[in-house]
Amino acid sequence: MGKYILAHDLGTSGNKASLYDTTGALGASVLYEYPTYYPDVNCVEQDAEDWWKAVCDSTRQLMEKANVSPKEIIAVSFSAQMMGCLLVDKNGDPLSNMIIWADMRAKAQEQALIDRVGMERVYRITGHRASASYSAAKLLWMRDNRPEVYGRAYKMLHAKDYIIHKLTGKFVTDYSDASGTNLLDLEKKTWSREILDAMEIPEGLLPELHASTDIAGGITAAAAAATGLLEGTPVVIGGGDGSCACVGAGVVREGKTYNVIGSSSWISCATRKPVFDDQMRTFNWVHLDPQYITPCGTMQAAGYSFSWLKNTLCDSEAALAKETGERTYSIIDREIQSAPAGSNKLLYLPYLLGERSPRWNKDARGAFVGLSVTSTKAEILRSVLEGVGYNLKIILDILDKSIPIEEVTVIGGGARSAVWMQILADIWQKPVAVPRYLEEATSIGAAVCAGVGVGAFESFDVIDQINATQTILQPNPENAAIYEKLFAAFDTAYTGLLSTYDELAKI
Repeated sequence: MGKYILAHDLGTSGNKASLYDTTGALGASVLYEYPTYYPDVNCVEQDAEDWWKAVCDSTRQLMEKANVSPKEIIAVSFSAQMMGCLLVDKNGDPLSNMIIWADMRAKAQEQALIDRVGMERVYRITGHRASASYSAAKLLWMRDNRPEVYGRAYKMLHAKDYIIHKLTGKFVTDYSDASGTNLLDLEKKTWSREILDAMEIPEGLLPELHASTDIAGGITAAAAAATGLLEGTPVVIGGGDGSCACVGAGVVREGKTYNVIGSSSWISCATRKPVFDDQMRTFNWVHLDPQYITPCGTMQAAGYSFSWLKNTLCDSEAALAKETGERTYSIIDREIQSAPAGSNKLLYLPYLLGERSPRWNKDARGAFVGLSVTSTKAEILRSVLEGVGYNLKIILDILDKSIPIEEVTVIGGGARSAVWMQILADIWQKPVAVPRYLEEATSIGAAVCAGVGVGAFESFDVIDQINATQTILQPNPENAAIYEKLFAAFDTAYTGLLSTYDELAKI
């Protein structure tokens, strides 16, 4: 009989249930999708009952697919979307849909938090700017606009915390998920009395705080009947998806750093203390290992820029891919290799969706600077990958000032492009490491968390074996020298366009 860890990754589009053995090897996985609702402008919601159905059904499907008995499951844990607001009653039943991370309706409540506490003070306490994207503003929106729901609320929960209550009957959260609320005192790891008092939020409305590796409880008889799991199976709390990805990428010791390139992109590292940027361009999460903080900066349109360009300019490459069976991106990569480093002084500003880190400018937009009659398609394609690299370098440099960064591990779909990885190594002037698993980091992080929680793994260091580095790309000194000059021009180009962005926003 084997021993397995069941990890659920409650994402925005669905729940991915995965089984890992006690060496950390991935056994099998099942994806169960659920809908997202858009009831009004800037409003994005999900039904928590959809998550529960996804967890129940995917658990049964996975055990059947892998031919694993409930007796072989030694722990269950979670990675999940963060920064939401779900109000439940004393029984844990939802009182309305969950307002998820992407919802931005609470701008007035964001401003109230700034007015009463102060932007810089919120940043210093929580590690984050005050923002409508975090749970606090969403909770205040419910109080201001849905008082009949707010008045009946017993707890505010995040996605994984709701499922944990369904499994164990406990109202708990972990420090990593709590660090996305705008309510956690980051260094004390307690709910911030100062912010709660200023905003008149009762602390009793918030779940009990724990380390990610703590066991919330055992599977109840009712949950066992619903999921097919064994009653009493330990449920380890787990963490927010960003912190789980951090562990899955191997960032489990001070100074270790990783970058995710998906549709968006972020760079994060492990430090003993928060990194407070004087311009508040970066922010801070709590690591799954609570002795660490994970300073972070997130840009909006990384892989999104590449996919936009593919869909806009690369019909011939897509046709060739359909004819040959090769990936369109692989064909584009070969084309990019024909262009020189720096794309003959063509710059791309990757602000198709506005920008979070490092600009924090919702009105910023994408731009090409330096186009000429000699510009080639290959240079345009390459400049997009370079523009993402320049933007991420600003974030990396902020973190590098606080703790020396020797190497960056890159995961996500973008890491499949060897051309892009070399471009990043050259722009950042640091080695870029590519590990075995590129798109399973959040799930692996949850599994490692569970293993540490029940004693199957001695420490988080086990990730060094589970997701070992496969390739390291070293910076090319000649290319690095070119990129250093163009990086300065990239920053100047953004500054020069600020007034234009403002004018366009007013039209």
